[in-house]
Amino acid sequence: MRTHATCDHRHLALRRGSRARRLGGCLVSLTLVALVYLLIITVFPVLRHPVFLVRLFTSSAPSQVTIPVAGVRKRQISDTWGAARSGGRSHKGVDIFAARGTPVISGTEGIIVRLGTNALGGQVINVLGPGRQVHYYAHLDRYGAFKVGDLVLEGDIIGYVGNTGNARGTPPHLHYGIYESEGGAVNPWPVLR
Repeated sequence: MRTHATCDHRHLALRRGSRARRLGGCLVSLTLVALVYLLIITVFPVLRHPVFLVRLFTSSAPSQVTIPVAGVRKRQISDTWGAARSGGRSHKGVDIFAARGTPVISGTEGIIVRLGTNALGGQVINVLGPGRQVHYYAHLDRYGAFKVGDLVLEGDIIGYVGNTGNARGTPPHLHYGIYESEGGAVNPWPVLR
C-alpha cells in the first residue's frame, strides 16, 4: 500500500514538473516573441500599428482630402501642378500660402513614415494614408508633436508653415503633394476640400 501511494505521489510530482517545464518553455517563447517584436518596431516604427497599417493598405484612396493648412479655403489655392521649376523640373504638388507658424494639419488619417529634411523640401513629413498614398508636407518651419510610426487622424496638427529647403527667400507656404504607390505624383488640387 505504501509503495502504491508513493508511486502515485511521484507520478503526480512528475506531471507537475512536466507542466511547469511546459509553462516555463511557453514563457520563454512569449518573451522571445515580445523581444523580436520590440526590435522590429524599434527598427521599423511604422509596424507598431499592424491592424491600422493593413487597413490603410486595403482601403481606397480618398476622393477628398482636407486642405492641410488651418484656415485656408480652396479658392485661395492656385492649381500650380506642372508649373516650371528650377533645374528643368515641374511642380509636383500645390503651394498653400499662409503666415509663418500657421498649423499644418494632416489631410487624411495615416501613419507618419518619414519626418526629416531634404534639399528641396527642407523640413518635411510623409504620411502614409488610405490607398497606400503618401502625403508629402514640405517647407515646414517646425514639426508638431508626432514622430515616425505615430498614427495621425485627419485634422491633427503635424507641423507649421515655413519656407525651409529651396523655399528660402519666398513667402512662407506649405508644398503639399500626393504620391501613389505605383505611378508617382498626382495632382492634389482636385481632391482638396
